[in-house]
Amino acid sequence: MTTKAIIGSRESQLAVLQSEMVKAYIEQQNPGMEIEILTMKTTGDIILDRTLDKVGGKGLFVKELDRALMDGRSNLSVHSLKDMPMEVPEELPLLAFSKREDPRDVLVFPEGMTELDPAKPLGCSSLRRILQLKKLYPDMEVKSIRGNLQTRLRKLDDGEYSGLILAAAGLKRLGLEKRINRYFTPDEMIPAAGQGILAVQGRKNQDYSYLDGYCDRDAWIAGSAERSYVKYLDGGCSSPVAAFAEVNGDEIFIRGLYYSEATGKWITGQIKGAADNGAELGVTLAKQLKDDCERGE
Repeated sequence: MTTKAIIGSRESQLAVLQSEMVKAYIEQQNPGMEIEILTMKTTGDIILDRTLDKVGGKGLFVKELDRALMDGRSNLSVHSLKDMPMEVPEELPLLAFSKREDPRDVLVFPEGMTELDPAKPLGCSSLRRILQLKKLYPDMEVKSIRGNLQTRLRKLDDGEYSGLILAAAGLKRLGLEKRINRYFTPDEMIPAAGQGILAVQGRKNQDYSYLDGYCDRDAWIAGSAERSYVKYLDGGCSSPVAAFAEVNGDEIFIRGLYYSEATGKWITGQIKGAADNGAELGVTLAKQLKDDCERGE
């Protein structure tokens, strides 16, 4: 039995907290096992003056962590699933998905404010959110914002923005739930694929029996379906794409958003079916929405 394991993590407060959640689980299930967290800055944490699609997409948050796994400096990496590229190296498989935290997007006002100031922009970091925001707040300007959660909240409270659109999961994990002013339903704003789920990644042919029982069935089915939807559409960070699946027993319900770069049009749709066929249903929905949008339906 392995007696020690090192978890690779981004160095932001949220990333470390998420790695500590996995560490706590392993220690609880495997008394006497020693777990360390190795933190590192990823390229995505360093380049903050440009939007992700301009600097290389989601891979920027995992490259350094992947290298540490390959070099044997770490045994596991813990990621927010929504930050993971759709193509995962065969030698670095995804081992488990956590139980899902609240997957919704939320609106946060500056401290002490109770409504949006139309003179200031909404801060938002993804094309997926920007697209859907235009429908919800057609009169508001939307401006890109990057950096970790604390940095974004500081910019908000310093008066640069009238509100921020963030993921509920990160705020809740950091104990900042009271900052949330409005939750968007998945119909109002379809979340990013994998939002609210932690992904544990490892190295091929290693013993990970110490993780037994960590993987949540519903999150694994939903996350895999969402990723298959996005993967079919080749959605990195450069094109707005969204997918959200809910598993209820043996059934899965998937919502998706498709954006046509050629026409600038976008549509949403949904599909229902057997949970065991989640990944195939994700692809079916992606094809369907792409065809409908290209045909101008």
